[in-house]
Amino acid sequence: MIDLTGRVALVTGASRGIGRACAERLAACGADVVVNFLNSRDKAAEVVESVQSTGRTGVAVRADVSEPDDVRALADFVGERFGRLDIVVSNAAAGGFRPLLELSPANWEATMRSNAAPLIWLMQAAAPLLTQQPRSSVVAISSHGSTWAVPNYGAIGASKASLEALVRQFAYELGPQGINFNAVMPGIVDTAAIRTMPGVETILNAVKDRLLIKGDNITPPDVAGIVAFLASEHAAYIQGQTIIADGGVSLHV
Repeated sequence: MIDLTGRVALVTGASRGIGRACAERLAACGADVVVNFLNSRDKAAEVVESVQSTGRTGVAVRADVSEPDDVRALADFVGERFGRLDIVVSNAAAGGFRPLLELSPANWEATMRSNAAPLIWLMQAAAPLLTQQPRSSVVAISSHGSTWAVPNYGAIGASKASLEALVRQFAYELGPQGINFNAVMPGIVDTAAIRTMPGVETILNAVKDRLLIKGDNITPPDVAGIVAFLASEHAAYIQGQTIIADGGVSLHV
């Protein structure tokens, strides 16, 4: 039911986890996909192969989205290669897991630079392409840390709260020009990145016990399905929102 044929999507941090799932789902819906990566060249190549297996065009582009110059070069490449851009998924994120009392200025700055600032640089570089379309979509991947206190997650949670605030502000500033901005806040998703968090098994089990649906914890493909919906015409009137997709975990104590 979701048809993205003819659209061009850029997914940051697309070599693994949620980013990879988003790239593959958008391609399955008909979009050509630019697979952004930073370090995992081989994994990004696998995602490109997966995109191409659907009959769509897939291209891997290395860029550090925390660096404005890299982001401008990335947007220039998309414009030169495809001549358009319809969908941006801001997924790339980083940041170590540590208590706030152990946080250094460098830790704090790096986390904000990697998790919140990229949306600013992406929009400054890509807005001219996005506004050429009757409607385009930007979806940012947030997390429960934006509203919850999670062990060893303070800096990352703060960066995700900032990301959601930026989504709302961009909706206010650029929504009238035809761009929809929204965020997806999934529950705790079992990815390679989350597996590096201290005590992650306890957290995953606690989340599973709180589910109010029949099934397991949310997976990257589950998140990707929501992203594809938000990128489609079906979500045209959803603007500036954070969509919570956690199986009801946040509804009760």
